[in-house]
Amino acid sequence: MKSHTIAFIGLGVMGYPMAGHLHRAGHKVRVYNRTAAKAKEFAAAHPGAQWFSTPREAAVGAQFVFSCVGNDDDLRAVTIAQDGAFAGMSAGAIFVDHTTASAQVARELHATAAERGLGFIDAPISGGQAGAEKGALTVMCGGDPAVFARAKPVIACYARACRLMGPPGAGQLTKMVNQIAIAGLVQSLAEALHFAGAAGLDAENVIDLLKNGAAQSWQMENRTKTMVAGEFDFGFAVEWMRKDLAICLAEARRNGARLPVAALVDQFYAEVENMGGRRWDTSSLIARLER
Repeated sequence: MKSHTIAFIGLGVMGYPMAGHLHRAGHKVRVYNRTAAKAKEFAAAHPGAQWFSTPREAAVGAQFVFSCVGNDDDLRAVTIAQDGAFAGMSAGAIFVDHTTASAQVARELHATAAERGLGFIDAPISGGQAGAEKGALTVMCGGDPAVFARAKPVIACYARACRLMGPPGAGQLTKMVNQIAIAGLVQSLAEALHFAGAAGLDAENVIDLLKNGAAQSWQMENRTKTMVAGEFDFGFAVEWMRKDLAICLAEARRNGARLPVAALVDQFYAEVENMGGRRWDTSSLIARLER
């Protein structure tokens, strides 16, 4: 693949390894992070990479700019603010956003980018920190087909699956479907494990058998042992899931979808936060059943 100059904005648990995959693929990587020490660390660990003090500076000369930040406001700050990336990008460059954000902000930024002669793809991701580190993320995209076709080979540096789901905002809407499904699944798994324990069964033995049948899931394969052990330091934090569910529920109010289970699980996660589990991973739903 042709080498590109690429800016990556946001070097958290997902962005840092994703930017690393781009560097190892031979791209010239320029990075920005709100905490500059993280950007300096990345540049030191990846010879040839450069760090910058603002998104605007990082984006200068880049054919592609990627972001992975916290929420809608963070995304606006790194794109359309005075020192945002859009101000540093040249016409024809493409901005790919991996933040889990609202469909509204994706459409807003797509329109702003178009006015400036830029491409914009909303491209939220699934697969967690492990998926980012292994370069095996699922990327769900919204935007213009021609822009997506240019971005897809670059996204492939850290994705095992990448698909255009529709017009601007469709990537974010697809990520909402993902989070709605996970919320109900994790609650059901927590209840199943809790029931197994109350019934006097060896929960791990039960799961080892059931994972070969219709109840099998990624969560069952990867989280049940730690759930039984009461260990919740292995992935997506409760506070992040609540942020995502708030986006889902707000979108449902707009489009008329009914999400009673998602709304209920969000309340359960609020209970986990009140137990001190704000930074526990999402499998910690079992903790509120066994407290």
